[in-house]
Amino acid sequence: MFSDKANKIFQEVIEKYHEKDTVEQPFSNPYDSNNELIEHLLYRKCWIDTVQWHYEDIIRDKNIDPVDALKLKRQIDASNQDRTDTVEYIDSYFLEKFKDVKPKEDATINSESPAWAIDRLSILALKIYHMNEEANREDASQEHQLKCDAKLKVLLEQRVDLSTAINQLLEDIANGDKYMKVYKQMKMYNDDELNPVLRGK
Repeated sequence: MFSDKANKIFQEVIEKYHEKDTVEQPFSNPYDSNNELIEHLLYRKCWIDTVQWHYEDIIRDKNIDPVDALKLKRQIDASNQDRTDTVEYIDSYFLEKFKDVKPKEDATINSESPAWAIDRLSILALKIYHMNEEANREDASQEHQLKCDAKLKVLLEQRVDLSTAINQLLEDIANGDKYMKVYKQMKMYNDDELNPVLRGK
């Protein structure tokens, strides 16, 4: 099933990142974009999410230097744009994959595209990894560990449900029971013409 593949790759990414555990480390994609396109995109997507997860940790340091904080804010903005672009690449993959499927007359549209559901699955993998760390953190209180363990159980259940929903959505599209309609995010704040502050400069 597709979600099994995605979850396996997400785990692979997160473990690889934490070998060095620094946002400064270079990125290398083990999946070839020509022969393993969807694997390549999934790996790329989760790497972006993993780095940004740690950007968000760093910028919340109350003692961060303001100059460093501004630089990091710019990095987070760029990461958000990269994340959105990669989600749209994943949807383009599915549009191509299902281009010859003729939707049934009573076919319906889903509230979110496959790639945006996969985006949530990638973030969920990070929540599970870090909540598991907290549930097993030796310097934490037993109360903290128990609370995090309870949250971890919910996150794991959520991953099962979301994985099932994604598999079902892809199956419904393949069978013509649902059809894909993708809207670009059309983010405005990074656009020199659409952001009035950037346009004014």
